[in-house]
Amino acid sequence: MVQSSLATKSQSFDLVKSEIEQTIKQAESSLERFQENRESGDDLQNCLDFLNQLRGIFILVELRGGTLLCQEAVSMANDVPVGANDDTNILLTTLNNALFILRRYVEYYHQQREDHPELLLPVINELREARRETPYPESRFFEVDVKDRPDFCVGLTTPAFEGNDAEYEIVARRMRLTFQVALLGLLRDRNPVVSQKLIGRSARGFVRLCQGTPMGQMWCLVAIAADTMLDRAMTFTKARKRMFMRIEKYARDLVYVGKGTTAENAPDTLIRDLVYLLYRSGSGNPEVTGVLSVFQLTPAEFPDSILEAHSRRLYGPGTDVLESLSKALQDELNQLKDKLDIIERGIEPDLAELSSIADTLERLGNTLVMLDLSRLAKVAREEAAKLRAWEAESRLPGEEELFLLADSVLGIEDAVMQIVSRGITSETDALAGNERRGEESMYLQEAVYVVADEARSALTLAKRAITAFVESDYDKMHLANLPATLHSIWGGLKMVNDPDAAHVLERVSGSIQERLLDAHDVPETQILEALADALTSLEYYIESIGKREESNADLLRLATTSMDDVGL
Repeated sequence: MVQSSLATKSQSFDLVKSEIEQTIKQAESSLERFQENRESGDDLQNCLDFLNQLRGIFILVELRGGTLLCQEAVSMANDVPVGANDDTNILLTTLNNALFILRRYVEYYHQQREDHPELLLPVINELREARRETPYPESRFFEVDVKDRPDFCVGLTTPAFEGNDAEYEIVARRMRLTFQVALLGLLRDRNPVVSQKLIGRSARGFVRLCQGTPMGQMWCLVAIAADTMLDRAMTFTKARKRMFMRIEKYARDLVYVGKGTTAENAPDTLIRDLVYLLYRSGSGNPEVTGVLSVFQLTPAEFPDSILEAHSRRLYGPGTDVLESLSKALQDELNQLKDKLDIIERGIEPDLAELSSIADTLERLGNTLVMLDLSRLAKVAREEAAKLRAWEAESRLPGEEELFLLADSVLGIEDAVMQIVSRGITSETDALAGNERRGEESMYLQEAVYVVADEARSALTLAKRAITAFVESDYDKMHLANLPATLHSIWGGLKMVNDPDAAHVLERVSGSIQERLLDAHDVPETQILEALADALTSLEYYIESIGKREESNADLLRLATTSMDDVGL
């Protein structure tokens, strides 16, 4: 059911994608004209109308981040008066930036087929801060009920404080100072690792002081969060810095108000922010999974490290730039492959070619380093070093050495081709060398697209042939080539590693041969209907091949059931 919903959402988006892009361009143009002529109220109103139109579209296609961004942009535009002076420049600049990021997010969603509204929170909060509104917390799109809280202190072995009131106050002040030093380091972006350790240390100190009280539970959760951030090397975003600034207030209250504050419960919003931090970490540590399991959660499949990489992609170069970059790199790789081909064929082999290929690989490695694709760059440089060694030995590479070199070049080309869809991220870099998995190969994806296209054509042909067979008073000539055609598609499905679909197709092909071509009697209506149902189910299933959403296995079960019912 979930996959069906995701597929429907994706199809709905495809129908309106061009309209969304056009409307964003119109909003940008209207805003640009207003910036040039601040007295042009019509242009400002047009920008507002386009933003409202976009908000309506995003509501229909259920893109939560886009909906909220447009809502905040509308509020921003309403705050800009006609005849605005330079004091409103910050509002207009922020609004312009929001439209640019919105356009990039539309590109991102079209490529990824995954809605991650949290990626838009930074620009949404920029809009709110420009209007002097309270920014949203990082957990804005995180839905979890934290009213029934577990014991967050389970597993934290911290002895209770046993001193008198004077000693209690001294320790409280010291722990608050430790927290403040850590917070100051975070706000100044100074040595975050040390700051994380200090936060964990001060949190455990407050756990001792608040042990057995409601406020002690919050400090236990803070300690777990700080340890998890350190363990997972999580960055301190503006939203996280604001969260720890809120937490400092409870340290201050303990110092200046006293022990009485430990009986208070931390607000649900703060607990939700801390739980979200654990969820987003992707950590499988027992203390993290223990907290998440109480709220019926598991660590996010889209953890903070990937979120950060996708965020850089969203706020980095656009698709047009990535396409140009990818094309330029592919051109250079094509020339390199031509030279390798000459060596492999033994056509006038020249040792000087080894130096030329090494030069190309070194240039490519330098380019990949500048793009922060260090693993791919390392592969290119290692292969260049091998070529230099062969040249120094005055020998051409052997067949096995040449194949390994070609495989590395193809691996780099595979990653370069995927820059357009993946962006310049760690995921692209992970395609280097042995980390490149078959299912991620661009060549395999191309093969899947070809198989899907051929399979759709074959299934359409099969349905037409059976229809012609029935309408011609069961003339078997219409079915003569059908089993062979379907068998070729069976081989394609096997090649792209879809044995279940291949098995169903094999059953359909065998049934056509046995019950229609080889049989002497007129086929029963139920058999023809069952074959038609099976072919239609297969056709719908094939539609999902090559797309990012998971294949709908229910369609294969439906095809199997249709044939089982009539004994095919």
